[in-house]
Amino acid sequence: MAMASIAAMAQDAYIFTSFREPSTGGMHYLYSYDGLKWDTIPGEWMRPEIGNEQLYVDAFTGEAVVPHFAPDDRVFRDPSITQGPDGTFHLVWTMQWYGAKGFGYAHSKDLINWSKQIAVPVMQNNPTNNVWAPEIFYDDELKEYFIIWASMLDPKKRTSADNLGTNSAQRLWYTTTKDFKRFAPAKPYYDPGFNSIDAFLLKRASKDYVLVVKDNRKPGFSNLFCVFSDSPHGPFHTADNAPRGKTPTTTFGKTYSEGPCAVNLGKEWVIYFDQYRPQSFGAVSTTDFKTFTPIPERISVPLEHKHGTIVKVKREIVENLLKEAAKRGK
Repeated sequence: MAMASIAAMAQDAYIFTSFREPSTGGMHYLYSYDGLKWDTIPGEWMRPEIGNEQLYVDAFTGEAVVPHFAPDDRVFRDPSITQGPDGTFHLVWTMQWYGAKGFGYAHSKDLINWSKQIAVPVMQNNPTNNVWAPEIFYDDELKEYFIIWASMLDPKKRTSADNLGTNSAQRLWYTTTKDFKRFAPAKPYYDPGFNSIDAFLLKRASKDYVLVVKDNRKPGFSNLFCVFSDSPHGPFHTADNAPRGKTPTTTFGKTYSEGPCAVNLGKEWVIYFDQYRPQSFGAVSTTDFKTFTPIPERISVPLEHKHGTIVKVKREIVENLLKEAAKRGK
C-alpha cells in the first residue's frame, strides 16, 4: 500500500450511532479506528424533542389509541446518519412506535451541536400506523438523499407469506430530497411479498447497489438477506431470483437479528446487525453479498449498544467528541 494511502487512513475513524432501551433516551455514539473494535463515547448527544404527543387514530380500525409510551415520553430509535458533500451530517430516526406519519430529522457539522429537530410527515397521505427504522443514503451521482423506511400494511392486503408470522406486516417505502426542505412523495420501495423492515442501502460502484433487508416474520424467520439493483430507485432482485413471497436462499444472521448496516473496509464489506434475543452484536464479512462469513472473533461491540449506522469521519471529529464528553463529565 502506498505511503500516502496509509497516511490518509491514519486520519480516518468511524462513528456508530446508537440508542438505548427502552428508547426514550437520546442518541449515543461508539467510535472505532479500524471499523472492528468499538468503544463508547460517554453521554447522550441529542435528546428527542418531537413525537409521541397525543392519541392517534388507527388507520385501519378508526379507533383512538394511546401511544406506546406515555405522551410526554419522546421515542428515539434507529438513528441513521450520513455525511453530505459539504461536510454536514444528516440524521433520521424513528420518533414514535405507533401513530407517527413521519420520521425525525436533524443536521450537524460536528456531531456535537445539532439543529432544531423536525418531523418529516412522509406518510401523511397514505394509510398506515407507523414509520419505522428510516435509513438515509446519499447518492454521489444523482446528488440526492434517499430515506427508506417500513410502514404497516393494511391487514386486508396481507399475503399468505405474511401470515407465516404472528406480528404485523410491514412494507418498505422511500422518499428523496436534495435540500431537506422539499421531499418527493412517498413511494413503495422494495416488496418481497412478506413482512420486511430495516432496509440498508449501499453502493459498490456506478449502477451497482445492494439493499440489506430484514425478513420480519416471527417466529422462525427474522433473519437478513440482500437484493441487488443498478439504480438506487430499484427495482431490486435476489441473487438467485427467488420467487416473490419466498425467503431468498442466501440469508445470514441468527433468528431475531435486526438493524443491519454495512461498512467498507478495503477488500471486504462488514455487515453489522443487532442480535436482540439474547442481546449481542453480530457481524459477517463479505466481498460479493452472496456468501457471508461470521466474524465474531474479529469484532468488539459494547453490550448496551443498540443498532444505528456507521459513518466514516475525520479523526478530529472523534477527538473533539471525546474532549467534549470529558468536559461534560466534570
